[in-house]
Amino acid sequence: MGALLALSRVIDRINEFIGKSVSWLILVAVLISAINATIRKVFNVSSNAWLEAQWYLYGAAFLLTAAYTLKQNEHIRIDIVYGAFSRRVQHWIDLFGHVFFLMPFLTMMLWMLFPYVMMSVRSGELSTNAGGLVIWPAKSLLLIGFSLLFAQGLSEIIKKIAIMRGLIEDPHTYTGHHGSAESFVEEKGL
Repeated sequence: MGALLALSRVIDRINEFIGKSVSWLILVAVLISAINATIRKVFNVSSNAWLEAQWYLYGAAFLLTAAYTLKQNEHIRIDIVYGAFSRRVQHWIDLFGHVFFLMPFLTMMLWMLFPYVMMSVRSGELSTNAGGLVIWPAKSLLLIGFSLLFAQGLSEIIKKIAIMRGLIEDPHTYTGHHGSAESFVEEKGL
């Protein structure tokens, strides 16, 4: 288990670095959007390349930070149900969800994306919009983002098993909307 935990730490560090590093892409996308809108209104000139650059930057920010979001335990879940259980049950729910939903979905996405991206790269695919950008870098971001999320999913599975076996401390104490899950369970008599 020690080697798996070491692998998990490496994956966590990589995704944390990437997640924190690409946050500035949102600012760049907003600036491009504002400049493009101003030029369009003032000079009645528009550019598909600038519009596509804005989309690519937003897409890159979200795809490259999805793994970091999972690492930080900030992903979406159903709080009303999840928060009512003890932390041990929450770990089992997370592990079940990662193994039977997240990882099969990511495996399917990677299996389907790889040939899709490779075909786009080989052909040097361009936008069908006049003056648009090259498309293969954006498609490559899909593959990279899902690969990072797959690696983080593996890391989360390793950590959940280690936490449940008492090998490492739980880095996240989930409290939901009701304070601690344990106090909510006690309060409701569950």
